[in-house]
Amino acid sequence: MPIRTENNRPGITEVIVDHPPVNALDVAGWFSLADAILAAGRDPECRVVILRAEGRGFNAGVDIKEIQAKGDEALIGVNRGCFAAFAAVYDCEVPVISAVAGFCLGGGIGLAGNSDMIVASDDATFGLPEVDRGALGAATHLARLVPQHLMRRMLFTAEPITAQEMAQYGSLYAVVPREELLEKTYELAEKVAAKSPTILRRAKEAANGIDPIDVKRSYRFEQGFTYELHVRGVADEQRDAFVEKRDADTTK
Repeated sequence: MPIRTENNRPGITEVIVDHPPVNALDVAGWFSLADAILAAGRDPECRVVILRAEGRGFNAGVDIKEIQAKGDEALIGVNRGCFAAFAAVYDCEVPVISAVAGFCLGGGIGLAGNSDMIVASDDATFGLPEVDRGALGAATHLARLVPQHLMRRMLFTAEPITAQEMAQYGSLYAVVPREELLEKTYELAEKVAAKSPTILRRAKEAANGIDPIDVKRSYRFEQGFTYELHVRGVADEQRDAFVEKRDADTTK
């Protein structure tokens, strides 16, 4: 199973993505992740959730090969699946900490950007390759992590930044060697888990209630352009080029 849940320390639940080679999730994987995060938050014994991944990187976004193989239904499914997973992180009844190692791209930004806290490895990179993939989405969540003009630069160039650069904006709790990432994340999680569970849940609800941006509506707006690009046929060329490992035609 690409998604599993572990309870290794009191009050802390780990939701783990393990889907080689790059933790790019298909439609079913995104919905499974959403279900696991929401279920963890509903557990009365849980006070904080750690979202992390095994393997080379945190998350490489959607499974483009599935979209190219199955067409419209897969695109609709993955749009809904990503929406569900990002919303699950946001709506989880307890705080969510993302432990980011390696690449955090596309859908990974949606997950991390909706998290309450982030710890990163010193080899972590954050980016939105969507413009190079014929899609749009998660600029909403990137804007929660970096200033507006940096978000736009990352969106338009599709170039990632390092964890060290991200840390300059106060978005990361810590940047540590990869082998220390889990323990550093638990250090933060245990600080949270020591608090009153009742107060923690109300604090999460209150923090969401005062958010200046409706992240669900904003992200859904972005997704509409993904489907527009698909209908126009522009997106297919970008996705085909990615699958075929060639340069895309960017004349349109």
